[in-house]
Amino acid sequence: MVFLRRGDIGPEVVAVRAVLEELGFLQSKNGSANASPASASSAQTEFGAVASGNAAQEAKVEALFDAELDLAVRAFQQHRGMLVDGIVGPATSQCLREASFRLGARVTSYQPSAPMVGDDVADLQARLHDLGFYMGLVDGYFGPKTHNGLMSYQREFGLTPDGICGPATLRSLNFLGSRVTGGSAHELHQREMMRMSGPRLEGKRIVIDPGCGADGPGLVVMGSHGPISEADVLWDLATRLEGRMVATGMEAGFSRSHAHSPSDEERAQTANSYAADIVLALRCATHESPVANGVACFHFGNALGYDSAVGRQLAELIQRELVARTPLRDCRTHGRTWPILRTTKMPCVQINIGYLSNPADRAFLSEPSGRDIIAEGILVAVKRLYLLGRGDSPTGSLTFEDLLLHEQRA
Repeated sequence: MVFLRRGDIGPEVVAVRAVLEELGFLQSKNGSANASPASASSAQTEFGAVASGNAAQEAKVEALFDAELDLAVRAFQQHRGMLVDGIVGPATSQCLREASFRLGARVTSYQPSAPMVGDDVADLQARLHDLGFYMGLVDGYFGPKTHNGLMSYQREFGLTPDGICGPATLRSLNFLGSRVTGGSAHELHQREMMRMSGPRLEGKRIVIDPGCGADGPGLVVMGSHGPISEADVLWDLATRLEGRMVATGMEAGFSRSHAHSPSDEERAQTANSYAADIVLALRCATHESPVANGVACFHFGNALGYDSAVGRQLAELIQRELVARTPLRDCRTHGRTWPILRTTKMPCVQINIGYLSNPADRAFLSEPSGRDIIAEGILVAVKRLYLLGRGDSPTGSLTFEDLLLHEQRA
């Protein structure tokens, strides 16, 4: 994968420029607000041809990653909830591809070996949801739930129930439109499942996902007790959290072994196969500037306005508990479409517990007592999620001992 940044020149830059023009993030060089869908390929052809005069100059300008394109890339990254760095790497390229798809531009269907992903799939899911045929998350992944929902719709309205969104199905969807708007069947389903599971932690299945493994230790810094790596901090925190959860009767497990560091997609698959109720992804943050500091929690949420309501609620609960219990700065909660949040079938929260590149955060995280406080805060937040507001106490006041007593009395 080629990383594109300001100052680069080439046909790949032309393609990026064309997509951003089409999406409205960039004014085209010829003065039109948007470029045509075919502009990327035609621009690449022009760039590779022998040109002269004005045509050659225009091709050179189109192929340059200039300041204007840098701002457009940053605006796109901000809009999609990504890390804003102005660099077109694998994640930004994937988002550009997804955003460029419009419902009807291609035939969509369920392909188990290589699932179709894009804003067109999200649009299809949203329409099926509004019509009452899809109860999953509007995440842009054409999976089994989308396939079954589409087949149910086709069967109900006299279409061939093949699970393929082609011209006939699309015409039908455009003709009908949504009959009911507002509310979320997915959210109602998740909240009802939580209500039925009861307030006790016993029996709840949790997957803990510590970020770096021993084969990729991440940032190594000097802590109060000597050198400490990102992997050390996260694994130690994960084991402290797992021990407390097991003590309350929960079924807690890890997404990986101590030595292995799988991809986020593989971690999500592990959680899905475990049929967990919740996934807690533990991460440390780093930045080139030592000034950056604080704790933040992330849940699934996309630029189309859809999110995991239960994941968002849990993220807010964890954030409040950690801010109340620790000296870490409140960097708030945010919706993101990262693979660990997007491809898990259950609510998932990624917790960035602080910046190892910041002296104050590093001093707190390198102390075992600091990691104890974080583990207790996360566990209390999970308990609050299942309490559904019943018999709740002020943020930061519940202790691990309080939870054990509550579990024994419930």
